[in-house]
Amino acid sequence: MQLFKRNYNRKSMKMKSVLQTHNISWLEPVFWKVLMALCCLVPTTTNLSAHDMYVYQQTVVVTGKVVDDKGGPLEGVSIQVKGQNKKTATDAKGNYKLQGIPVNSILVFSHIGSAPQEHKVSVSGVKNVTMVLAERALEDVVVIGYGTVKKDDLTGSVSQVDMKDLMEAPVGSFDEALAGRVAGVQVSSSDGQPGAGMNIVIRGANSLTQSNAPLYVIDGFPIEDPDNAAVNPEEIESLTILKDASATAIYGARGANGVIIIQTKKGKVGKPIISLNSSLGFQQVAKTMKMMTPWEFVNLQMEISPSRAKDIYTTADLDPSNENYDPNGRTLEDYRNLKGIDWQNLLFRKSLNQNHTLSLRGGTKTTRYSFSGSIFDQQGIIINTGSNRYQARLTLDHEFNKKFRIGLNVNYSENERTGQIVNAGGASNYTAFALYRTWAYRPVTGRINYDLIDAGFDDEYENESDLRLNPIITAKNDYTHRLNYYFTPNVNLEYDINNKLKWKSVFSLNSVRSENQTFYNSETPHGSPRNRFLARGVHGIMGYSQSNVWSNENTLTYKRTFAKAHNLEVMGGFSVQEGSSINKGFGTMGITDETLIMQGLELGIPYTSSASAGEFGMVSGFGRLNYDFKSRYLLTMTYRADGSSKFAKGNRFSYFPSFAAAWNMKREEFLKYSELISEAKLRVSYGATGNNRIGNYDTYGTVNTALSNTYSFGNKLPPGGVYVSKMGNDELRWETTEQLNIGYDLSFLNKRVSLTLDYYQKTTKDLLLNADMPISSGFERVFKNIGSLQNNGFEVTLNTTNINNGKFSWRSSFNIGFNNNKIIKLTRNQHSMFSNMVVGGNTSALYVSRVGYPAGMFYGYIFDGIYQVEDFNISSTGKYTLKSDLPEYGEGSRSSIQPGYIRFKDLNGDGRIDDKDMSIIGRGQPIHAGGFANNFSYKGFYLHVFLQWSYGNDVFNANRMIFDGNYSGLFNVNQYASYNDRWTPENRSNTLYKPSGGGPPGYLSNRTLEDGSFLRLKTVSLSYTIPAQFSKKAYINKLSLRMAIQNLLTFSNYSGMDPEVSTRHSVLTPGFDYSPYPQPRTVTFGLNATL
Repeated sequence: MQLFKRNYNRKSMKMKSVLQTHNISWLEPVFWKVLMALCCLVPTTTNLSAHDMYVYQQTVVVTGKVVDDKGGPLEGVSIQVKGQNKKTATDAKGNYKLQGIPVNSILVFSHIGSAPQEHKVSVSGVKNVTMVLAERALEDVVVIGYGTVKKDDLTGSVSQVDMKDLMEAPVGSFDEALAGRVAGVQVSSSDGQPGAGMNIVIRGANSLTQSNAPLYVIDGFPIEDPDNAAVNPEEIESLTILKDASATAIYGARGANGVIIIQTKKGKVGKPIISLNSSLGFQQVAKTMKMMTPWEFVNLQMEISPSRAKDIYTTADLDPSNENYDPNGRTLEDYRNLKGIDWQNLLFRKSLNQNHTLSLRGGTKTTRYSFSGSIFDQQGIIINTGSNRYQARLTLDHEFNKKFRIGLNVNYSENERTGQIVNAGGASNYTAFALYRTWAYRPVTGRINYDLIDAGFDDEYENESDLRLNPIITAKNDYTHRLNYYFTPNVNLEYDINNKLKWKSVFSLNSVRSENQTFYNSETPHGSPRNRFLARGVHGIMGYSQSNVWSNENTLTYKRTFAKAHNLEVMGGFSVQEGSSINKGFGTMGITDETLIMQGLELGIPYTSSASAGEFGMVSGFGRLNYDFKSRYLLTMTYRADGSSKFAKGNRFSYFPSFAAAWNMKREEFLKYSELISEAKLRVSYGATGNNRIGNYDTYGTVNTALSNTYSFGNKLPPGGVYVSKMGNDELRWETTEQLNIGYDLSFLNKRVSLTLDYYQKTTKDLLLNADMPISSGFERVFKNIGSLQNNGFEVTLNTTNINNGKFSWRSSFNIGFNNNKIIKLTRNQHSMFSNMVVGGNTSALYVSRVGYPAGMFYGYIFDGIYQVEDFNISSTGKYTLKSDLPEYGEGSRSSIQPGYIRFKDLNGDGRIDDKDMSIIGRGQPIHAGGFANNFSYKGFYLHVFLQWSYGNDVFNANRMIFDGNYSGLFNVNQYASYNDRWTPENRSNTLYKPSGGGPPGYLSNRTLEDGSFLRLKTVSLSYTIPAQFSKKAYINKLSLRMAIQNLLTFSNYSGMDPEVSTRHSVLTPGFDYSPYPQPRTVTFGLNATL
């Protein structure tokens, strides 16, 4: 037993406070009266006024086990009694033992690579500990704009991504794994093409016509629209998302769409550590479309054109007088036993991908270093497509003395994408789409028996209005190379003027060089001499671009504490950023020797050339004040002034203030000693941010030299000259977003359960829209700040530690975000704004953005089934005439409409289907989206399971208009197997019309609009850490083996290949599916070794 002695003045201190101060309040119920008596027996003097109080303190034997965050035992962990020399270390099984340790003593656990921990000794003497990597300990400090802050002191809505969970996904860029990880952050892709970027929108779209992408701040450098594929995910130390105005206003004119802050890994004090992260895997298409069999295909052609079908496919059924008659030819029944060509199986492949990162990190107290290199190579699941990245990063941090520090961070990356752009954007000729060509190509030949697989084009069927080229041969002959080179050096200087004032300066450069090469030989649709739509023949295009953006940011930060209660931090700064870019390209056609590919461009005839250059500049001043009283009441105020060359004089500067306050209720007396509630904080913020994502010269008018807009006098050639092609507007200004955020952070049971709730409402003013102009101006429209848009939503994030008993742990993370988008105002006298789409060569309005509704609502006709025989009057000659009480397509169409044709609702009841019967038929944005992650660890095993979902959004499946209906009745175009249930006189379907029965061209309806909701088993990862006693025999400190699967299962009612698709992605045109590059299913095997 050990004596415990303290002196106290009975008048100056309450006994309860004394007991709580020394953590012996458990004595109070039993010994209260005795202790009070002892205190009162000894009188005090005016000078000393104290007495001695003796309490016996118990000692125990402390035992336990130390494991890592995956449950594996840790050897060599140091355990020391704080303030004493008594210590020990764990054995190979992670066990330790300490004798004679006083109850309530503090044990300090420390281990290389892990964050140190302190734990109090209890009466039981048993203490099992899970060590956390030092990187994970950094989660207690959150990176914000121009600084860091403790989590407890946050006043804004800030989400810090769990990088450990994020890296469980086997992907090439971090944004691919971000979907569903953070509440209120919507991540989508146009398609699954290797190297394709992701579309990230934070808390709904703020603009209708300008970019809604967030600002990225990578190692302190603000970058708009970076190529995230250039950043190796393995190099990311922390990823923080700023969502409300309090957090983003410090970035002013670029903060309206939210901010993503990325800090890359740096060297740490300690001996050199070599790490290898290597993986190898394969990808395959997750779903293919079931197509018609040969018999089903030929039977359909017999319906479309019986005479042509017999001439090609059933020559035995022809009249003997027909020149194509063949008594030994095929009949329709013969096709039942023929095996058709599976073109999808030939187009898709099981592709390989590999990812390797090697790093060296370490340092002394004055110098820390980090060097890493990586190789990422991803073959596409479509033949002749792929992407690769070669990347290297160097960081050096040096302290010259206690005041002056310097840091260097240099990243270099080369990215290459090869293969076709499967989604051809707004191309009207749908034969240019790879998947269209694959689905459409017929599965079997007819009377001419030749190998379709080896034939470059379909010699048996070709006409002037159609082009049928072998989809596999064209895919193999595609030559599209996009090479990007990224060089990003960053130098930062820090100087402590005194212990309260610090100066920091950051110099950064972002240099990007791009080379694009495209070559169309005679085996491709664009270069084929058979292409009557494009008469360029063999041709090629080469493009080059270079952009450089440099910035310098300087900040002064002042910190001080007054009266041990008032904490003040004031930061002020000044930044300058300039950028320049050049673009040039040329193309030649009619190239005589296609074997030379790009080297043969000089043999062709020049048909296009272009060159452009641009510059921009931005200057800013900003400041932030953080104040708190005992971390109980917190206040944050920010202010930023931005000036941009993109706007005309008088509108170049704008100002963005914000205010935030928080009440940390856990610091109040009524919650301070609560064992149930670990954290309780109320947050409120309001502020303004801007969006400067317009072109460098949008405020200016433009001139053109096109001859089509000049005049000819006296039947002579038009004279040379220029004309104003676009009217300028020197009154253009920033789109400004004002946002209110109310949040509540609550955690229980020593933070085993953490809940974050946020409600926000943000309104964007001065939307940049094309406003109508008077006819007298000579222009139809001009760009103006005139509209308004609102987003409001609710976010929930729940993190729980369900089980953690030292051997087995289970933790979960759940998030969900609701967002409601509404247009408040468009241009003058404008109620709706329509967006047209091109489907099958026809352009029609498919979307509407209407005041009072969300942006990008689907717009069209309402499908009302199929016209049946009973809907017609039948003449004596068998002619059908639609009954007068049923709506016709247009005036005079009653006799042309036939049984089996599509029927639309006559909304206005005038008996005629026209644009007056179009209405809102669906929504493009989800009602809510989120994710649910579960992590299990047992001994050395670690299992990560992540689910992602989206609910309430629709997808327009434009593929079905051609392949699940053949609305224009094209001959020899294969169909989905689902079209076998189409309307026939024997099968009077009310859902699928007969060939050519799709209605007038351009009539788009909700027949092909489908529920895009889905639940996806996004990531499953299983790893095992080999016990240290075995790995160290191979001189490896830590060795983990891993298997991961991405996009394992998708649960959805959507009939297409993938519900998470938007091949025409924009705020105005969401959820459009037309021949996308499919999302792959990925399986990888890897290892992580630390030397």
